[in-house]
Amino acid sequence: MDDTTIWILVIAALAVAALVAVTLARRAAHRRRLRERFGPEYDRAAERRGSRRGADAELDERLDRHDRLDLRPLGPESREAYAARWDEVQSRFVDAPEVAVRHAQVLLDAVMAERGYPIGDELTARVDLVSVDHPELADHYRVAHRLHVESVGAGDGATEAQRQALLHYRALFAELLDAGRGGDGVGDELVDPVVEDGVAEDRTAVGDDRPRHMIPRRP
Repeated sequence: MDDTTIWILVIAALAVAALVAVTLARRAAHRRRLRERFGPEYDRAAERRGSRRGADAELDERLDRHDRLDLRPLGPESREAYAARWDEVQSRFVDAPEVAVRHAQVLLDAVMAERGYPIGDELTARVDLVSVDHPELADHYRVAHRLHVESVGAGDGATEAQRQALLHYRALFAELLDAGRGGDGVGDELVDPVVEDGVAEDRTAVGDDRPRHMIPRRP
């Protein structure tokens, strides 16, 4: 093998190594952006898919589907109407918690539909799309649905699970209601029910250690 051939092979090897290095750097940067955007959803996808590469592929697919949606913020009148309907749902909780939670799901679906999310999809597909815009709250949807399903027909012993389901629905509902509202205060008076001896009260009136997104904001 003459010197020219050797140099050609060396240069080719260096080019391949450089290409591999660039590809790995781009993949690492893309994975970092996905982790930053999706937060806990990234780890959840990685666990479900069994690898980070599987999580990357799944979240890229979510982004592609999300980009095809025609999402839009709610107008002031719609936000006011939905906030009033939530008050009605919540007011029914003490007397009919199972019915109230079921209506909360219906109301959340209505908000999602008006915002442009395809509510006809199965739950997993819906949550996946919501996670693109609200990754910190997507699991509230999963937990609320699970608690509601498990508590259906369980009688009085299910009241606490139903209250928790309503709180989880409320977290995502409030975020979807407020997205793009421009700080006009609509939806600020949503409150969370606490059942003690059959009486619902507003936990924000006393000390509350819930995460901020679970506590109603005040003007």
